[in-house]
Amino acid sequence: MRENKKRKAVVAIDSFKGCMTSAEANASAAAAFAAAGLPSTTFTVSDGGEGMLDAFSAAWGARRVTVATHDALMRRRDGAIAIAGDTAIIEVAEAAGLTLVEPERRNAFSATSYGVGELVAEAVRRHCHHLIIGLGGTATSDCGIGMLRALIDNLTDGGTVDDLHLDDIDVALATDVDNPLLGADGAASVFAPQKGASPEMVFMIEHRAATFARLSARHCGHDAAPRRGAGAAGGLGYAFLQFFNSRIESGADMLLRKLRFDDAVADADIIVTGEGSADAQTLMGKLPSRVLTHAAASEHRPEVWLVAGRVEDELDLAAAGFARVININGFLRDGENPLDKAVAERNLRESISAALQ
Repeated sequence: MRENKKRKAVVAIDSFKGCMTSAEANASAAAAFAAAGLPSTTFTVSDGGEGMLDAFSAAWGARRVTVATHDALMRRRDGAIAIAGDTAIIEVAEAAGLTLVEPERRNAFSATSYGVGELVAEAVRRHCHHLIIGLGGTATSDCGIGMLRALIDNLTDGGTVDDLHLDDIDVALATDVDNPLLGADGAASVFAPQKGASPEMVFMIEHRAATFARLSARHCGHDAAPRRGAGAAGGLGYAFLQFFNSRIESGADMLLRKLRFDDAVADADIIVTGEGSADAQTLMGKLPSRVLTHAAASEHRPEVWLVAGRVEDELDLAAAGFARVININGFLRDGENPLDKAVAERNLRESISAALQ
């Protein structure tokens, strides 16, 4: 760390899923810097997964709108979207989130994205022509079939997908997922097991996806299944790419540009970023890796510290350029739950304080 009495820190930590929000994690790190007498600037961030709605709403100055929707098991719940002018910000996990479904009730084959369609329908009813969709964290693997059904139910009078006129809507898909819909790198093979799918269920999900893609390609005259990001959010990426005027963007880069992050790090000495679990996949476009890239482009070349609740592939992370890779659970005490928010906040604060010694 540079010997400089005017050291400045920038903190941009993604949420620790099911534990701390981005804002909570940032506050803990900022408290450590404050205790050391160092100024810090915090940014609420997300790469499109959990916490996306809060982070993007703040950056765009959008107002939240409560929407009656359904979760992945078709249970009623209140979700939300955010609106700024004719732009709507939608986090698909607000309706179809994996964390909304009890572990013992998760079923990747039967879970539906219907609630996501209800969120999109509300944005359309409010005359939003630009949608920013955060793709990630879903319990679903239905290729967006449920979402399309909800759009038909809510926006047409007994019509079909052709009556939705979805090409009139510009969609930016915020995600760090590059996977196609089908195959060994596709939605079923890679992500369905994380949602509780057995090998037999993965086979069924893949077969359903291939059938739906084949029929959709025949109907639409083009096939989005091989496109980058089609496998995101259980195939929701495919549905948006196939039926909407959509493009895939790095959610992290989209947000960092809006926040003018490069200006903030221009004179920073330390940048703290992180996520709940850090490993080699962190380097594949996730928020911390994008922060690292932006820092590397700064003439000041600040140190970038990576914090996480679980760390693997530490050598790969260090080789990529992280000056410090910190597992905050090194401060975990006997009998404590690392996912308890108060425990995680304390461990993060103490980890930063120790690194500053």
